[in-house]
This record gives sequence, C-alpha cells and structure tokens, in this order.
Amino acid sequence: MTESSQQLELLERTPPGLPAYRVRESRRARHVSIKVHLNGDIEVVIPPGFDVAQVPDILHKRREWLWQTVRQVEYKTAQLDEEHFEPKPNQVDLRSRQQTWDVLYQAGPSQRLTLTQPRPFTLMLRGHVDDDTACTDLLRQWLTRKARAEFAPWLRELSFDVGLPFNKVSIRGQKTRWASCSTHKDISLNYKLLFLPPELVHYVFVHELCHTIHMNHSNAFWRLVGEKQADYQRHRDHIRDGWRYVPRWVES
Repeated sequence: MTESSQQLELLERTPPGLPAYRVRESRRARHVSIKVHLNGDIEVVIPPGFDVAQVPDILHKRREWLWQTVRQVEYKTAQLDEEHFEPKPNQVDLRSRQQTWDVLYQAGPSQRLTLTQPRPFTLMLRGHVDDDTACTDLLRQWLTRKARAEFAPWLRELSFDVGLPFNKVSIRGQKTRWASCSTHKDISLNYKLLFLPPELVHYVFVHELCHTIHMNHSNAFWRLVGEKQADYQRHRDHIRDGWRYVPRWVES
C-alpha cells in the first residue's frame, strides 16, 4: 500500500486461455505477484526491470489458480445487492462515519449540473440529471471533499495516539490501493475508504502510519503494526474483500 508505482500500458492482446489483465511495475516488488480484485480487474505486479514478456508464461503456469480465483470473485460479486450496481445512487452509505446520505435528482432545462446540500444528510443534484456519468463525477468530487474533511483530523489524532508523526495527507481515488505513504511521510488516502466500516479504516491508517518507519512489509514492519494494533490480523484479512463495500458507480 505504500510504494509509488508506475502503471504500465495495458497489454493489447490477451494470450489464449487467459483473461484480460494489466501489468504494474512496483519499486517495492521483489517478485511477480498476481491480484484479482473484487471489481474483476486482474493485476500483475512486477519488480523494476522485470521482462514483461515473461508475464504470459507465468500466468499460463498459474492459469488453473487464476480461473478459480476469478470464479470466486464472480461468486462474491453475485452476492451483492442490486443497489451495488446502480448507475447512480439514491443513497450514499458512508459506513466509516456511520452516515447515510439521501441523494435527490431534480431535472432542469440547463445542461449545467449542480450539487447542493439542502438539509443535513441530503444531497440535491439539479440540471441535466439524465447524464449518469456527469452525476457520478460530481458525486465523486463531493466524496473527495468529504473524505478530506473526515479523514484528515482522524488521521492526525491517531498519529498522535500511536506516536507516529507524518508530514501531510492528501485524498485521491486510487483504483487498486486504499492508501499509500511516501518516503517523505506524505500519506495519500483513497476517498473510497468512506464506504468501509470504521475498524477497517482504522487499520489502514495504522498500516500507513507504520510505513513512516518501515517503507516495506518486513517482519519489523508487521511487528510495529502489532504493537500499535494488537488485533490487526483479522482486519488485514477482512480488507482483502473491502471493495465489496464500494458501489460500482464509484468505480465508473
């Protein structure tokens, strides 16, 4: 969750017998790893300088595991409520803050789309509300502002409590990471954390704060995490499926 990484171009062709995937080079990676995300994305992480031409052979050797994992992800996706797949929401459930926001849509002659908060826990979109993409773009902008307002003080307080200072915090919308920490102790948080239960967000914060000391996932790093959060392991296991909390419109 901590390295700055370079996103490689998507492979133009999918080798026979393999699903589509993307390759990402990570400065922290020591070996090739394969990740199947709940949104269906398959990501191959390679260390710097690794010959990307070898990736198809690696995937072919693990294709049985890969297809089994893809089927498991499809099964998990099938268990999600229909609301998870709505093109735009009528409610936004921010589990991290135990808040549910109603979303209202009011059509108007203007092509311009605006978002206001007419009353507590209610958002109103006015204008060209038939444009689902424009609506969700505006809602994601609101999520970014909301995450900055909620997470910055939360992280500062936790930083003080665990005795791990950081430099600054920023909010982004990463596709495959909940957060990251730079060598300058700058922490970047994904606004999608808003949708996760608070105990998972707390774990992510502790995880990143520990990266201000150890910029890796060494034994020393995990010992430090354990010192700061004794029950971290169950949250570490749980967050692997954390994307199921994030509605599909947020990923659009």
